[in-house]
Amino acid sequence: MAELFEMAKIWFLGLGDRYGVNPIVFGSIYVGAIPFFTLSIAWLVRNYRKEKSIIIPGLLAVFFFISAYLYLIVVGQNVPWWVYAMIITLAGYGIWTTYRRLRRKLNYVDSKIPLDE
Repeated sequence: MAELFEMAKIWFLGLGDRYGVNPIVFGSIYVGAIPFFTLSIAWLVRNYRKEKSIIIPGLLAVFFFISAYLYLIVVGQNVPWWVYAMIITLAGYGIWTTYRRLRRKLNYVDSKIPLDE
């Protein structure tokens, strides 16, 4: 079992050398962006409740969502086309599901805000 783990580790780290992307940096950006993404969504909902602009928190949420993939696109060399297709597919699906979840939260907020009569 230890040999299998070691072979997988060598293969995984070898991908970084092959494509010019440090997997540790990629993973750190991916995991490190999660709290910033969450804070951006919270900021967006707060601004929506206060009827302020949601553009900046929305753009920041998208940026943090795709930041690791941006690193791959900018730094990567000789990355196969299917990796870019996968990035686009995953990012598109993630943005769509986040949008739907956010829409539900905003509709919930709308139902809790009393209308002026």
